[in-house]
Amino acid sequence: MMNTLSRWYDSDVAHSFRSSPVAILAALIALVCAVCALFAGWVAPHNPFDLSTLELSDARLPPWWLEGGTSKYPLGTDDQGRDILSALIYGARISLIVGLASVLLSVVLGVALGLVAGFRGGWVDGLLMRMCDVMLSFPAILIALLIAGVARAVFPNAPEWLAFGVLIMAISLTGWVQYARTVRGSTLVERNKEYVQAARVTGVAPMRIMRKHVLPNVLGPVMVLATIQVATAIITEATLSFLGVGAPPTSPSLGTLIRIGNDYLFSGEWWITIFPGVMLVLIALSVNLLGDWLRDALNPRLR
Repeated sequence: MMNTLSRWYDSDVAHSFRSSPVAILAALIALVCAVCALFAGWVAPHNPFDLSTLELSDARLPPWWLEGGTSKYPLGTDDQGRDILSALIYGARISLIVGLASVLLSVVLGVALGLVAGFRGGWVDGLLMRMCDVMLSFPAILIALLIAGVARAVFPNAPEWLAFGVLIMAISLTGWVQYARTVRGSTLVERNKEYVQAARVTGVAPMRIMRKHVLPNVLGPVMVLATIQVATAIITEATLSFLGVGAPPTSPSLGTLIRIGNDYLFSGEWWITIFPGVMLVLIALSVNLLGDWLRDALNPRLR
C-alpha cells in the first residue's frame, strides 16, 4: 500500500497537481462540498426538510450580519422558515448524487457502445453513429425535459426513489453520446495496432480483446470528459429542478432552491436565491477546473 502511494506521489500526474495552485484550490473546494454533502446529517445545523422543526415565524429572516438576522440561521431562512445553510448542504448532496450517478451511467453506456462501434465497424458502427447524430441534433436539455415530463405523466404518484431514477436516466440518455463518439474514435486507432492484431492471430475472443487490451488504452480521454461532464450533469439537474421536473419537492436540490428564491428576489429577500446560486457555481466551477487540469496532466504533449 505504501509503495503504491509512493509511486503515485512521484508520478507525473501527482507532480502536475502539486505544481498547480488552481487545481489544488479547485480540489479543496470540491472536497469540502463533497464532504459536507456526504455528511449532511452531521454537518448541517438543522434538518431543513423535517417539517416538525420548522417555524413559520422565522420565515424570510436575513443573514446574521444584516439587521433582523440571527446567528441561529447564519445565511438566513426561506419562505417556510428553513435554514438556508442547511438547505444548501442537503441540496448539494442531491445535486452531487444525481450528477455522479448520471455520469457513471452515461460512461458505462457510452464506452460500451463506442467500443463495439469502433471494433466491429460495418453496419454496427453506422447504426450506432446515426443514433448519435440523431441525439446530437436535439438540445440535451430538451431531451431531458421530454423524458422527465413523459415519466411524470405516466407515473404521477411515483415514489421518491423512482423520481430520482427517472431524473438520472433523463440526464444519462443525453450524455452517453459524447463518450461513445470519443471511445469509437480511439478504438478505430487502437484496433489496427500490432498488439491487437497479435491477439487476434493467437485466437483471443473479440470481447476479451476489447475488455483487456483496447479498453485500458482509451480510458484517458473518457476520464477527462467524465470529470467535466459531472459539472454539466449537475447544472442540467439544477435546470430541470428549476423548471419543476427535476428532484421531488420533498427533497429539493439547488435548482429547486433557486426557483423558490426567484419569487422573492425583487422583494428584498435576495439571499434565498443568491446563496444556492453561488453554491451551484462553486461546485460546477471547481469540477470544471479539475477537468481542465486533468486534461493537461494526461496530455503528453504538455508535459
